[in-house]
Amino acid sequence: MSTHLLERKDVDERLTWDLSGIFKTEEEYEEAIKKAQELTMELEEEFKGKIDTSKTINNCLDKLKVLAQLLTLVGSYAHLAVSVDQTNTENLQKQMKFSNIASDIESRISFIESEIIELDEKIINQAIEESEENANYLRKILRKKKQALHPEVEKALSALSAVLEAPEHIYNMAKLADMDFGTFTVDGKEYPLSFSLFETKWEYEEDTRIRRAAFEAFSKKLREYQHTIAAVYQTQVQKEKTIATLRRFDSVIDSLLFHQEVDRELYDRQIDLIMKHLAPHMRKFAKLLQKIHRIEEMTFADLKLEVDPEFEPSITIEEAKKYIEEGLSVFGEDYREMVRRAFNERWIDFAENKGKSTGAFCASPYGSHPYILINWADKMREVFVLSHELGHAGHFYLAHQHQNIFDSRPSMYFVEAPSTMNELLMANYLMKNNKDKRMRRWILSTLISRTYYHNFVTHLLEAAYQREVYRIIDKGGSVTAPILNKLKREVLEKFWGDAVKINEGAELTWMRQPHYYMGLYPYTYSAGLTIATQVNKRYLKEGQKALEDWKEVLKAGGTKTPVELAKMAGVDITTEKPLLDTIEYIGNIIDEIIKLTEELEK
Repeated sequence: MSTHLLERKDVDERLTWDLSGIFKTEEEYEEAIKKAQELTMELEEEFKGKIDTSKTINNCLDKLKVLAQLLTLVGSYAHLAVSVDQTNTENLQKQMKFSNIASDIESRISFIESEIIELDEKIINQAIEESEENANYLRKILRKKKQALHPEVEKALSALSAVLEAPEHIYNMAKLADMDFGTFTVDGKEYPLSFSLFETKWEYEEDTRIRRAAFEAFSKKLREYQHTIAAVYQTQVQKEKTIATLRRFDSVIDSLLFHQEVDRELYDRQIDLIMKHLAPHMRKFAKLLQKIHRIEEMTFADLKLEVDPEFEPSITIEEAKKYIEEGLSVFGEDYREMVRRAFNERWIDFAENKGKSTGAFCASPYGSHPYILINWADKMREVFVLSHELGHAGHFYLAHQHQNIFDSRPSMYFVEAPSTMNELLMANYLMKNNKDKRMRRWILSTLISRTYYHNFVTHLLEAAYQREVYRIIDKGGSVTAPILNKLKREVLEKFWGDAVKINEGAELTWMRQPHYYMGLYPYTYSAGLTIATQVNKRYLKEGQKALEDWKEVLKAGGTKTPVELAKMAGVDITTEKPLLDTIEYIGNIIDEIIKLTEELEK
């Protein structure tokens, strides 16, 4: 992998995504914005102050669906262009301009929900009976009845939406545009450093001196920004607290869980059980890494080491395509066709370039196909990352075919289940087609160090830390950099015990994640993976029937709650059994890795 990042304009077009799948030309994009503004005026003229019968409710919502789809397409088009190059001022301006237009539109159509909420429940229920299309949307409005504010207040909040989203925007700007990590030096040799290079390359570096020097240089730069980022984060949580109080919630946590349609018990269970029961397994895994790499003292900077770094197969995008297509073909021909299209029609942005978002994500604008961003590093592990993102793509690809725009997205609690399910299917496939012990150990350790570590450790520790932040905010307190550093360090020390030294700089990990600007997102990763693990176990035992049920779950989109969706797949998440069972499964994989390591060393 070259460590010199290209400018976006110099990247091979075949490695970039093709946004013409949303709009063929800039004119079309502008046209769609104009159409959205016209529709907004029509909605105001036709319905403002006049939503009083079940018929007007449904007529209004039918028109709103068209507007919602336009806004999704336009918003995605603007956002995706920026996400691959934060240094492109033209695209940034385009996104800001749209963001202002969208705030104006949201504010002007906020009357719809307000007027419906104020109606007698009998009228709303009648509207539900008369339109299957709008029924779910209306049920959700009924659920919000207690939290609704005066229409003028709702309108003001909508008008301020761009401002209320500012913390995340400022955070990303500081992280991706302003922080210049320069280089670091080991034994007189200079190495380049950036957010992306640290997270895709140096954290996994086998040479302990280089890896720890990178960690130190990276932490040093983060520390320079700690007070600014803490102030941005304080603004974010204060905003959430204010809105929670306005909407008469007892706490920020209850307010944020309301939209996820799960109760506090499911949230707390995920954090408490993993902190307690998974920690011993992961400490054992850390000790194995320490032994393999002959490290005197295992530190936080060493946790991303691989069990067998010499072994990781290199892989081209072309080769990955074959693996992924085969591995996911268990879903049947239609799913396989979607995977083919994703590669052939440039739904995926593989390139690494300056200003591009780190990590990977999938965007699924309703009315177009999904788009996947990834920073491809020619390593076999990317097959898991891409399978994960294709899991999101497959989910919404199916949901969009079977549900309208109001009903396509499930609760955040469930969103990571389809993506992590694909990683497990990928592992099944690779193990079935490879009997080599070393390859088996590589696959199992990739499942632990990537799939489970990422979702059950990294994000779960974020969630445990985040819960502490909200407890302070709920008591009327506020957070500063020293407080955030202390909270993060305490969570890390509690989880890793004396197996891992939490070295200087580890406490700044809270500065690395955009998740904190997305509500209670971090804990949902482990929730999704718990469901996926149980469905995969069922598949390995019962075969195709489990996958057919799973596809029905994907098609259901947001028409059911997370508990109901999991139940469709044969998993009961109202009890702690699936989670404890998943933790035990992780423990068994770690034991098998240790056993394989002993056999290979002989």
